[in-house]
Amino acid sequence: MCGRYMFQPDQNPEIGRIYQLAVDAGYQPKTGEVFPTDKTALIIAGDHKVKVVAMKWGFPGFKDGQSIINARSETVRQKKMFADSFMKRRCVYPTTGFFEWNKAKEKYKFNFNNDPETLFIAGCYNYFDGEPQSILFTTAPNESMIAVHDRMPLILRKNQINAWIYDDDFATEFLQSTMPQLISQQEK
Repeated sequence: MCGRYMFQPDQNPEIGRIYQLAVDAGYQPKTGEVFPTDKTALIIAGDHKVKVVAMKWGFPGFKDGQSIINARSETVRQKKMFADSFMKRRCVYPTTGFFEWNKAKEKYKFNFNNDPETLFIAGCYNYFDGEPQSILFTTAPNESMIAVHDRMPLILRKNQINAWIYDDDFATEFLQSTMPQLISQQEK
């Protein structure tokens, strides 16, 4: 599960450009630590190229006030709640790292290194009462994650973003991909 992540346009030039694209398009995505239900910057399909928007993180849950923020990549095509969105409305979460908690409730930040490097997470979105809402995908953890948590985000490289968004075959195959090694830093 991925329950929070960072979006730091002031500390990462690439995230700064993504943030500015969202602002220029009339959106105000949350910056800093992003929580479920926040409006977050997302990369989605445009007419001829990807575009940046902002939308709420989380699908409506089964109970009033509940949000579903993650979907298992292994079963997303079989689950009625996610299958159509996966096939028609894939998106990418641009982040500067994500957080996870171990069983002792200790918080860890994950990224490729200790700097706020850009890390892209695969997801999809749908419309609920006319409003777009998104979820991100998780997968089985690799060695860099398993000591802290039994799930990790489905991470894309920058050069895979267009294929994830526009190529159904690539996206379907990518659901089973091995994730890159990350480093963790315990947060105080």
